[in-house]
Amino acid sequence: MQSSLLACLRHGKFFSNPLTSGLAASSSKFGCYRSISTSSPMQKESKSIKRGFEQNIVLVDGVRTPFLHSFSDYSKLMPHQLARYALVNLLNKTNIDKDLIDYIVYGTVIQEVKTSNIAREAALSAGFSDKTPAHTVTMACISSNVAITTGIGLLATNTYDVIVAGGVEFMSDVPIRHSRKMRSLLLKANRAKTPAQKLALIATLRPNFFVPELPAVAEFSSGETMGHSADRLAAAFKVSRKEQDEYALRSHTLAKEAQEKGYFTDLVPVKVPGSTKFVEQDNGIRVSTPEKLGKLNPAFVKPHGTITAANASFLTDGASACVLMKEETAKKLGLKPKAYLRDFLYVSQDPVDQLLLSPAYGIPKLLKKTGLTLNDIDTWEIHEAFAGQIIANLKALDSDWFCKNYMGLSEKVGAPDMSKWNKWGGSLSIGHPFAATGVRLCMHTANRLVREDGQLGVVAACAAGGQGVAMLLERYPGATAE
Repeated sequence: MQSSLLACLRHGKFFSNPLTSGLAASSSKFGCYRSISTSSPMQKESKSIKRGFEQNIVLVDGVRTPFLHSFSDYSKLMPHQLARYALVNLLNKTNIDKDLIDYIVYGTVIQEVKTSNIAREAALSAGFSDKTPAHTVTMACISSNVAITTGIGLLATNTYDVIVAGGVEFMSDVPIRHSRKMRSLLLKANRAKTPAQKLALIATLRPNFFVPELPAVAEFSSGETMGHSADRLAAAFKVSRKEQDEYALRSHTLAKEAQEKGYFTDLVPVKVPGSTKFVEQDNGIRVSTPEKLGKLNPAFVKPHGTITAANASFLTDGASACVLMKEETAKKLGLKPKAYLRDFLYVSQDPVDQLLLSPAYGIPKLLKKTGLTLNDIDTWEIHEAFAGQIIANLKALDSDWFCKNYMGLSEKVGAPDMSKWNKWGGSLSIGHPFAATGVRLCMHTANRLVREDGQLGVVAACAAGGQGVAMLLERYPGATAE
C-alpha cells in the first residue's frame, strides 16, 4: 500500500483522524490441531486447522429467490410472502419433512411492523408446524450470517438436531413514520375523552407535523449514510474512481458468466401472484463498458466523490434459506451435505471512520484462530457493499502500517489471490437484500469449492455499526454443486 493517504472527506470537508494521520506518517482461542477432513474423496492433501467446536455441523443445502431491483416484480408482495418462497423451496429441494425441523432462525433489517417476528409469520405461511419455534435476528447486512451461526450454536450444544436459517429483505415497501410531533398528537387524541379535549388537541396541529420520517441507510450514531462513509474510506486508501469502476465491471462480468453457465443452482424460480410468468433470474446483472461507467456522476460526495450508482450495490428485494444439522443426523436421514461449517467470529470497530473495514479485521482473526494462512484458502466470498470498500479492505490487508498499528499484527496479512476472489460476482452485480446475502455467500462458497476442486472457503462481510463476520467452510466429501 502507498506510504501516505489523502485526507478524508467528512461531510464534504477535509478532516484527519488517527487512521489517516498514522498512514500519512508512514486474540484467539487455542486448541489442539486436528484434521478437518473426515473422509478422503478429494485428491489434494487435506489441510488441518484448529477446531472451534467439536461437533461436525453441516450445511445440507440452501436456496434463494432471484434477487431483484426493488420496485420491480416483487413490489406488491409483503416480506413474509417473499420469505415463504425461500422456505417452501428449501423443503422441496432437500426433500426434508417439515416436521423434522426443530427450530427456525430468520433475519431481516427493515422490519415490516405488521410482522415483527417475521421468522414465525414466514414459517406459518410456509406450512411449518405451529409447534416449531421461530425467532427473528437482525445485524444489518450480516443478519442471515447471524441466523446461521445461531443455528450452529443450537446444534453444537445439542439443543436441537435440525435448524433452518435464512433472511429476507424487502425494500419495495418500507415503514414511513409520522413525525414525532404528529405521533404524540395522535396518541393523545386516542386518549381524549370529550369533544372539547379533541378540539383542543387539533388546535395545536401545525404544518410541520405532516413532514414524515423517511428511513435511510445511515448510521444512528453518526447520522452519516453508508455511501458517504464509503466515499471517505475510498479517499483514505487512495482508491481511484477508475479502480472502483474496473472492480464493478469485473463483478458484473463474472456474475454474467456464472449465470450463463448455470452455476447459480441455489436460485429457485418464483411465480408472483397475478403474473403468468416465473421470475427465474437476478435482474441486476448488467455488463457495461468503462466509458459508460466513467460518465456517471458521484452519488454521495458531490462533485468530487468516487462512489456512483454503478460501483455501489443497489436496493434489492430477496429471500434465502438453508438447512443445518449435525453430520450424524444428515447420515441418518440419507442426506448429502454441501459443506462443513467449521468456524466463525464477529468483529466490531469504529463506526465512523472504519465502518466498512470489518473483512480486513475479521479475516486475519479467523485465519489465526484456525491456524491457516491466506494460501490455504481456496475460495473467497466477500460481501461487496461498494467497490471502493472492497478495494480499501484489500489495501488494508496488504498494508504493514495498518496491520501493525490497527490490528496488532507483526506484519501485513498480504493480498488474497484475486483469481479465487468472488469468482461468480458479488453483491454489486447479483444484488444485496440486506438480510438474505449471508446465505448466498455460504452457498456460493460451497458450490464453488466443488466446481473449483477446493477444500476451504472463507466468507466475510461488513455491516452497519462498524461490525462484521468471518466464517470458514470446508467442502463436504462427495458434495455436488447442484
